[in-house]
Amino acid sequence: MRNATWSVVLPVKRLAVAKSRLRGALDGVPHEELALALARDTVAAALACPLVAEVVVVTSDPAATAALGALGARTVADPELAAPDLAAPDLGAPEVSGLNAAVAHGAATVGGSRPVAALTADLPALRPAELAAALDTGTGTASAVDTAGTRARRWFVPDAAGTGTVLLAAAIGTALRPGFGAGSAVRHQRSGAVRRGGDWPTLRRDVDTAADLTDAARLGLGRHTAALYASGYRADMRQRSVS
Repeated sequence: MRNATWSVVLPVKRLAVAKSRLRGALDGVPHEELALALARDTVAAALACPLVAEVVVVTSDPAATAALGALGARTVADPELAAPDLAAPDLGAPEVSGLNAAVAHGAATVGGSRPVAALTADLPALRPAELAAALDTGTGTASAVDTAGTRARRWFVPDAAGTGTVLLAAAIGTALRPGFGAGSAVRHQRSGAVRRGGDWPTLRRDVDTAADLTDAARLGLGRHTAALYASGYRADMRQRSVS
């Protein structure tokens, strides 16, 4: 395993509007608390990864800034630019993307001395070893290698559904060019990023819905999300009881 060299950027929306499809997933648990717990467990796992030198959280939410900073992340203000996303203008990316602007802003604060990766903030079951394995395809000036043996300097890991992206990484000297959003796996691949696959169920298990949260719980939640999961009445159980 290589030395810790990576800067990992996590964009975190304002908690009141984050993870809207997850709203109501746990009865009795305020939505903002659940959204923050997902981010806290993701940040904690990233900080514990042996290849990660720093975690950069980009957010404009005061509660997220305080809580994630307390874990050891470096926090920077989200520019929240309502401007065209220039990351991949010819790939069908949304015209306006605050998420990609936040990722690009966080990556710009790192400078060119480290490889940079963007990680979604909704991976409450993430294990540091899986993140390390995904990042270990290249560090410094090294390159990723796809299944055909082709070398690349920019790569991504798709989500559990295979259509989204949970991790986008770039070697030193290579622009990250984030294209997150619906259908981002195709967008990143068309932009030249190598699609990476491995036995990484906790890395790929992003949480957008109550069913996703249940799947993540089966893998083993981080302590912040686990505490809320244990205290709340789950929406998936409520639906079963009704049916």
